[in-house]
This record gives sequence, structure tokens and C-alpha cells, in this order.
Amino acid sequence: MVTTMTNVDVLQQAYDFGELITSSEIFHKYIDAKVILENDSEAQKLIQQFTELKEKYEEVQRFGKYHPDFSEVTKNVREMKRIVDTNITIAEFKKSENELYQLLVEVSQIIAKAVSPQIKVPTGNPFFDSATSCSGGCGSGGSCGCK
Repeated sequence: MVTTMTNVDVLQQAYDFGELITSSEIFHKYIDAKVILENDSEAQKLIQQFTELKEKYEEVQRFGKYHPDFSEVTKNVREMKRIVDTNITIAEFKKSENELYQLLVEVSQIIAKAVSPQIKVPTGNPFFDSATSCSGGCGSGGSCGCK
């Protein structure tokens, strides 16, 4: 691969852009929430318990409903997930994590569209994924917005 000054300039601008993101308010909110989460002993205990239950759940899933503890383990995982999700520290962290993720998705879409409208950016959101492209076979004759 031949490196030209244009390539070097693009890479430098990418690093500069990364620094812009890491200096944003959204990123700092995420870091603060992460530090609070890491220092919250109750939240860490809940996460550890949930992780242990997930391991049991994965083991039970190998056999499915035929495993003798299937119902109990499945119920325990759902209950623990609810407890974890309602913990204030964990909820705040997830909220800030989602905001940072959305920022990164938006930036990725802007960059991709600046290069070419045909570039697909996986967003994890079916609305945005379907708005940017058609998976083919919609069968509506283009009324869905396919090109």
C-alpha cells in the first residue's frame, strides 16, 4: 500500500475527529457514569449475580425446556434482569452509554453518506436501517421508497 500525504491527512483528521468526540459533553457524561458504576458496590454485586445467573441460563439453554431447572433458571434470570435494570446507577450508565452510541451512529451515517449514499451503516435501529436501503424483495413496486 502506498501512503500519500492525502492518506496521512485523512488519518490525522480522523484522529482529530476522535478527539472532538472524546471531548464532548456526551462522552464525559458516559465516563462519569462509568466511574460511578464501577465504584457502586451494590451495582457491582447485582452485575456479578446477574452474570452468574446468565452462565446457568446458557447451560440450561443447551437442553432447552427439557432441562430439569429450565423454568426456575429462566424465571430467576428475568427477575434478576428487572432488578438490575431498575438500579439507578446501572440505569444512568445505560442511558449515557446509549446516548454515546447514538452519537457515534449519527457520525458514522454522516461520514458514510459523505462518501457515497450506497454505503450501509449498521445502526441497530430498523427504522434507520430500512430508511437508508432496501433489503430487496419488498414487492411493492418501489412504493416503499426503494430505488
